[in-house]
Amino acid sequence: MAPASAGALSLVNGMKNTRLNIYDEFPNSVIDAAIEEWIHDERHRRILHYKLVDGMTYERIADIEEMSPKGVQKIVYAAEHKLFKHLKQ
Repeated sequence: MAPASAGALSLVNGMKNTRLNIYDEFPNSVIDAAIEEWIHDERHRRILHYKLVDGMTYERIADIEEMSPKGVQKIVYAAEHKLFKHLKQ
């Protein structure tokens, strides 16, 4: 498999940063309130709070929640999509 070009990596990194930059626009209290309002599963709320408010790594959250880092990542991505939709309104 050929390595990705620098341009492709910049595009991917740029997309990732754009997705996360929305959270820089809001104080943690607003993000926390949005998590409480729009994320209904208690475990998902905790995980998203750990990631977006506390800034924990997937690995640290996985240790706390006794699950795999990949499982944590899937929950965060799905929940972020839901939050992004509501915060951009």
